[in-house]
Amino acid sequence: MARQTKSFVPTPFHDHAYARRRGFYWLTPALVLVLYLCVMAAFFWLQRLRDDSIMFVSIDQELRQQRLLWLVIALSCLIVISLLALWRYTRFRSRAEAALIAETGFRRAMENSMSTGMRVLDMEGRIAYVNPAFCRMIGWNEADLIGRSPPFPYWVPGKHEEHRHIIDILLSGKAPGTGLEVEAQRRDGSRFTARMYVSPLLDPAGDQIGWMTSMTDITEPKRIREALTAAHERFMTVLEGLDDAISVTADSAEGLELLFANRTYRRVFGAQTSGHDELLAGRRGRFTEEAIEVFSQSAQRWFEVHHRMLAWTDGRRVRLQVARDITERRRHEEASRQQQAKVQLTSRLTTMGEMASSLAHELNQPLTAIANYSMGAVAMVRAGRTDPEMLLPALEKAASQAERAGKIISRIREFVKRSEPRRQRTALGTIVDNAIGFAEIDARRRRIQIIRREPEVLPEVMADPILIEQVLLNIVKNGLEAMENSESDTLYVDITPGAQQVEVAVIDRGHGLAEPERLFEPFFSTKSEGLGMGLNICRTIIELHHGRLWAQANPAGGTIFRFTLPCAAPQSTAPIDKSKELHA
Repeated sequence: MARQTKSFVPTPFHDHAYARRRGFYWLTPALVLVLYLCVMAAFFWLQRLRDDSIMFVSIDQELRQQRLLWLVIALSCLIVISLLALWRYTRFRSRAEAALIAETGFRRAMENSMSTGMRVLDMEGRIAYVNPAFCRMIGWNEADLIGRSPPFPYWVPGKHEEHRHIIDILLSGKAPGTGLEVEAQRRDGSRFTARMYVSPLLDPAGDQIGWMTSMTDITEPKRIREALTAAHERFMTVLEGLDDAISVTADSAEGLELLFANRTYRRVFGAQTSGHDELLAGRRGRFTEEAIEVFSQSAQRWFEVHHRMLAWTDGRRVRLQVARDITERRRHEEASRQQQAKVQLTSRLTTMGEMASSLAHELNQPLTAIANYSMGAVAMVRAGRTDPEMLLPALEKAASQAERAGKIISRIREFVKRSEPRRQRTALGTIVDNAIGFAEIDARRRRIQIIRREPEVLPEVMADPILIEQVLLNIVKNGLEAMENSESDTLYVDITPGAQQVEVAVIDRGHGLAEPERLFEPFFSTKSEGLGMGLNICRTIIELHHGRLWAQANPAGGTIFRFTLPCAAPQSTAPIDKSKELHA
């Protein structure tokens, strides 16, 4: 493309500087020249008077010499004054030039060190000035740009209409104060995005002579901003899509100030702080690491609430609250608990059904003894032998057997009756006694001996005695069944106290198991008539007591079932205040 005529935007500035210099410095040489002409005119006038006028006829030669001397002195003074004025003018000009050179060098250094590209367009849209930063930004030299008219070499091919529209906006003075975002192409073909700010360029008289534009490469900041915007949108999409109600509040003079609430919170509680305050449950400023379950009266729902203190974007300490709706879970838990209670009762009834024959035999002995003692007493009365010394022993033995039968029936009733789980301080020895008491009926029938191995002092445990009896009875009963055809006739029940838990182990010498852990799977059973739910229920009961139930192979043959229970706190220990919470 042919080179365009260079713009003369800087000309008014040079003209203004020249006008100021001529206005101040042309008077001095003009004044010296006028004075010199006046002196020379006076000199010639005096010479003419001397030759032609009568007034100088009587003047002698000495007086003329004096006048000539004064004239020379006057001329010398004028020359000295002129030289002083010229010296002063030269010194002032030298200082001005030095200051101008320094100012120009300083401004040039500023232009060269700027990272912002500066460009000047004249009123016709031609480039009148570019700084080095602008040249570095687009890759073109200053000589290639000065005087160029649109289209400029850094315009993106195929987008010239868009660039012309931007130039029209610029030249019409309608550029927004926030700047224009433009795309440009470097000389090597790479493209970048720049933000351009525009301001009018005025001469010293206040007349506009062009447009001053500044351009900044915003490719990387724009990429980062777009990445942050996309990340923020993704984050907000996740937060808004959560089923948990998330809210952030801060304390203010008027109370709680809601800083953030996601869609679930707004749907349940609205854009108010009442829901957040309600779920705080009086824990303002005091939090623990564990979640709490709170029932919301306003929403009529149960929530599992997590609290945390964190620093907000402005440095304030705020409260983050995450509330999960667990209403359905609590309903299912309640239904499961009721179903579990029914299953436990069924399991106990099943156990009693399986032991029915043994229990009948156990009850038959005291009932037969009662009948025999009673018949003997009746026969003695009919025979007229009513000696108290003979009747009392028989009656006492009958009463003892009746009491024995009553205890058996009472224990059976207590074992199978419906009852809600109640964890309480319970003597572990009593639980073991009752469970082994039931199991010994079956053990005697199978000719197996149950041996307890325990320390002299057993700790109390926090447990529901009926449920733990059921667990221990099921495990012992399984061990007895496994040892039915075994050469060993001894089943051990070991109790080992620990610091915080006590361990109970049932050791049998039966046929053993290849996969002990599969015993606890629902509906898995090694017995043809078994349902496969007994040990699964036992594990559930132990885990509800914060314990553990597992099985392992006995090195001597057979299986070892172990379960743990938490020890009860000593009586002397002060009760723990559950309402005490940690400060955030």
